[in-house]
Amino acid sequence: MSDDIDFTGTRGSTLGFKPRSFSKVFLDPAAPFGGIYSPEVLPCLDPDFLENCLDKSYKFVANGVLKSFGIDLSLATIRDALSTYDSFDNPKNPVPVVEVGNVHVAELFHGPTRAFKDLALAPFTKTTSLLAQELQKIYLIMVATSGDTGPALLNGLAGKANTFGVCLYPDGKTSVVQKLQMITAEAPNLRVIGVRGNFDDAQNELKRLLASSEFRAELADRGIELSAANSVNFGRIIFQIVYHIWTYLELVRKGTVMLGVHINLFVPSGNFGNGLAAYFAKKMGLPINKIILSSNANNVLTEFIQRGVYDLRTRRMIETSSPAMDILLSSNIERLLFDLYGSARTKDLMHELKHRKMFVLSDNELKLIHEHFDAGYATDKQVDNMILDVFQKLNYVIDPHTATAFCVRSQFLDYAYPVIYATAEWTKFSSVMARVHDCSDDLDVIAEKMGVTVPKAIKKLFRLPIRHKVVAEVSEVADIILDFIDSSLSH
Repeated sequence: MSDDIDFTGTRGSTLGFKPRSFSKVFLDPAAPFGGIYSPEVLPCLDPDFLENCLDKSYKFVANGVLKSFGIDLSLATIRDALSTYDSFDNPKNPVPVVEVGNVHVAELFHGPTRAFKDLALAPFTKTTSLLAQELQKIYLIMVATSGDTGPALLNGLAGKANTFGVCLYPDGKTSVVQKLQMITAEAPNLRVIGVRGNFDDAQNELKRLLASSEFRAELADRGIELSAANSVNFGRIIFQIVYHIWTYLELVRKGTVMLGVHINLFVPSGNFGNGLAAYFAKKMGLPINKIILSSNANNVLTEFIQRGVYDLRTRRMIETSSPAMDILLSSNIERLLFDLYGSARTKDLMHELKHRKMFVLSDNELKLIHEHFDAGYATDKQVDNMILDVFQKLNYVIDPHTATAFCVRSQFLDYAYPVIYATAEWTKFSSVMARVHDCSDDLDVIAEKMGVTVPKAIKKLFRLPIRHKVVAEVSEVADIILDFIDSSLSH
C-alpha cells in the first residue's frame, strides 16, 4: 500500500534532527520543543481496500492499516500483537455495531477492562514487550489516566517481559470500578500511584518526566529506557484508526449504507485520541462526513471546535458523572493543529497555550476545522435523563460517556447515517446508574433492574486484595517510581 512513513515532531525539529521510524516513536514518544510525534504524511487506503475487507476479519483490517503506514515491525510482531484481540468477548467481531432506535452504536467496550482503551492498548503493550526483547532493553511504560487508560495498560502489561508499567491516576476522581481495576493489579512489574489533583495534573507530570533529562538519566543508570502509553504515543492512535474503519465495514455489511456513502460519527471525547483517529481515518479515505465531538461540562473541546478558541484562563476542572472526560488540556489537539497548519504554527499556538493559557485560531484556520468537525456538550442532568430515556424507550443500556454522545446527537439531527461510539460499559459507573435507576449502588441490583448481567471480570474485582495504596503529591512521583524500580531490580 505505502512506503514507510516517517514521523516528525509537531513543533518542528532541532539541528541535526531527522524524522523517525514508527518503532522509534513508539518506544520514545517525546519530540523536540515539547511536542509529540505525528506522521509527516498520511497514507491513502487503496481504492478497493474497503471492498476487499468486507468479508475479512478484524485482524485482517488492522494488518492492512499497519501496512499502509509501512511500519517497521516484523510480521511476527504484528501477528502476535493482533492476537491480543482473541481475549475479547467475540474475537471475530471485537467491535459489534448495533441498531438503537434511529442510530447505530459501535460498542467499543468488549475487551478485558470493558472500555475502548483495550482496542489500542492490548496490541500496544504486546508490541512494546516484543520490541524491548528484540532490542534487549528494559522499558518503563508510564501512563496518566482519567479512568480507563490505566486499567487497560495494567491488564495488557501484566507480567510482560522486559517492561515495567507505572500508572498515575487522580485520587478520588475515578469511578469505584476503575479504581479497583488499578489498585488490585498484582503483577510485580506494575506500580499504581494515586496523585493528589486532577487528570491534567497527572498528565502534566507524565509529560514533564518524559521531557526530563535528569529523570531519564536516573533511569539510564539503572539500565531502564522511558516510554509512555498515553495517546501522546502514536502507537495508540494507529490501532484506534482500525475500529473506525471496522465500524464503517459493519454498516456496509448490515446494508445500512452502500460502499462509498458518507457517515457521521458522534464521539465522546476527553483527550481527543478517539476523535483524532477518526479524522486520520477520514483523511486516509474512509467515507466520513463529520466527526461530532461530545463533551461534558468540561467543554473546552466544544468551545475550540465551535469558536476556534482554546481558553484555559478561567477554567477549573468540574467533577462530572463521566470522569474519563474530565480533561481540560487535550493532548491530541496538537496533532490536529500540526496536520492542518504545520509545525511552525503549532509551535506558536502551543507556546501561547502554555504561557497565556489560551490561543485563538484565525477565521481561515477555523474553516479548516469545520470541514471535518462539529461539537456539542451535555450536563450531568442531561446525561442522567438520556441514560434513563434510552433504557426506557429503546431497552438499551449506556454509560454516562456514551450518553453525552446521545445528547449531542439530539442537537444535530440533520446529520444522516449517524454512528454513536459507546466507549465504556455501564458497570464501570455504578453510582451513576444507581442514581438514574433509583436503586442501591450494587452492581447486581442495578443489573437486575435493567435485565442484564455483570461480567465476571468486574465482579471479581470486589474480592481481590488491594495491592497499591500509595497516594502522593505530584512532586513525589519521580522518587516513588525510582524506588519501585530499585526494589524490583534487587529481587
